[in-house]
Amino acid sequence: MTLRHSNAGSRKLRMRVYEINPETDRRWRVLVESHPRASIFHTAEWLEALRRTYGYIATVFTTSAPEDPLTNGVAFCRLNSWLTGSKLVSIPFSDHCEPLAHNEEDVTALISAARTSGAGKLKNVEIRPRRSDLTLQGVFRLDRQHYLHFLDLRPSLGEIYLRFHKDCIQRKIRRADREGVTLERGNSDSILQEFYQLLLLTRRRHGLPPQPLAWFRNILQCLRSRATIHIARMNGRPIASILTLHHQQTVVYKYGCSDARFHNLGAMPRLFWQIIQEAKCEQLQELDLGRSELGNEGLIRFKDHLGATMTPLNYWRSSETMKNRANTDLLRLISKNFVSYLPDGFFRLAGEVFYRHVG
Repeated sequence: MTLRHSNAGSRKLRMRVYEINPETDRRWRVLVESHPRASIFHTAEWLEALRRTYGYIATVFTTSAPEDPLTNGVAFCRLNSWLTGSKLVSIPFSDHCEPLAHNEEDVTALISAARTSGAGKLKNVEIRPRRSDLTLQGVFRLDRQHYLHFLDLRPSLGEIYLRFHKDCIQRKIRRADREGVTLERGNSDSILQEFYQLLLLTRRRHGLPPQPLAWFRNILQCLRSRATIHIARMNGRPIASILTLHHQQTVVYKYGCSDARFHNLGAMPRLFWQIIQEAKCEQLQELDLGRSELGNEGLIRFKDHLGATMTPLNYWRSSETMKNRANTDLLRLISKNFVSYLPDGFFRLAGEVFYRHVG
């Protein structure tokens, strides 16, 4: 545990900031289970999956003393890359990870402590808050912009269904049922293998490297009942799949993949409808549909057709130089243009290398 000092806010109050290990400090689990802004990406289980797969070490900055209950905290993972530089990210491979603090003064103090972490060796600190009204200007600068979609599950199933696009969602759900598409859910290794084969098809189709199989295996092993794979089949053949995560009153759509030859059967809309029905049975209140790149009009349109609400999602960075960002963007560009032409073995290897550096 490390003790730091931070000058927070315009009043320059001297505030003690402590650094804790969220995987071993039980107070972090208590805070994450009770805080209204906490997500699955804050959990010690998600952080453990990141450590197992990529070797990322998690840390949390808090103003709570070691002998006190934890009342706030900002979680980070430390990434050490010769290509993209050493940095703190809150949190890698998360769509968003809100600073868990009750006021702007605490947020400023905790982020200031993160900026000075590592005696100045860490030039980059990235924050990915869900709140669009959390302004970090003056401390951080805007790095990337996305959209976040979420579906309110509090209305009745009938009301939710009526908000679906009649042609693009409702008609396809009926088509899937008419064609005999069957659905299954679980987290067994056999279901994981089917999901991953569909993921390889999808990532190659999009010109992107696949995440390592070990990443998904660690998600299932670490999160257990909080992670579920949903599979749609035609005559026993897997044709579409979704991996969801569950925390508090929210189910999160994290990964989706499919066989393009069967898109006309409506398997993906049918999977979402099944997930919504199951979430309603569990009395969940929100379906988090994750982030969308600004230029990904097809994905944005699909989420709009589900009747989801769209909000801005801003990522912030403290870096004083754009060198590391340029390296990351170059890596993404190379991947986008060449990775889909690689043989299967090198295609999977490219993903193992790529995601270790990008985070």
